[in-house]
Amino acid sequence: MSQSFPKPKFVPLNFQYLLIEEQIKRAEKFYENLNRRRTVRDFSSQDVAFELIEKAILTAGTAPSGANLQPWRFVVVKSPDIKRKIRLAAEKEEFESYHGRMSEKWLRRLALLGTNEHKPFLEIAPYLIVVFRINSITDGDETEPTYYSQESVGIAVGMLLAALHHAGLATLTHTPSPMKFLQEILGRPKNEIPFVLIPVGYPAKDAKVPDITRKSLDEIMLLV
Repeated sequence: MSQSFPKPKFVPLNFQYLLIEEQIKRAEKFYENLNRRRTVRDFSSQDVAFELIEKAILTAGTAPSGANLQPWRFVVVKSPDIKRKIRLAAEKEEFESYHGRMSEKWLRRLALLGTNEHKPFLEIAPYLIVVFRINSITDGDETEPTYYSQESVGIAVGMLLAALHHAGLATLTHTPSPMKFLQEILGRPKNEIPFVLIPVGYPAKDAKVPDITRKSLDEIMLLV
């Protein structure tokens, strides 16, 4: 017996065609702006307009996803009490990582960045955005996986970081391992898997970042 699948519905593409000069100008300006983006660990407690957070998350939500299932959840944390709980739990896991879980080679790499198990930014930054990957959905009595969810959420997070930077905000991608405590503290269901924790705000006036460089175009691109 042949299966009956829903038929697709199409609408006209809303695409803006640009002159090549305008394309190049936009590409250059976008690169120059994103090239100033740095991971920040010294945050100010200065408040941030919540509308900026909302618009950035809406932007992230435009990312492509497998089967258009949009397998992401963005939990925005403002509560000082919840931020405190997250910091304590994260520092506990990070202590275990820095003092036993991480290899010597990994620790040597991190030494150049000056990181350690202490994460005060989790309380100082005005907002934390915890991104969850939805790994399955339930429709009636049937449960199915979300397809290419890892890749889809990764793309969305990249767009989120770009949107927040474009809005004039500083960010940090924090991935304590394991991250199950985020699921528990925030009361998320089993099918929502913590993906990344992003403090968002303004950098402290005396903020510093590691003196590192990015790879050149020749190192990251290959034309064949």
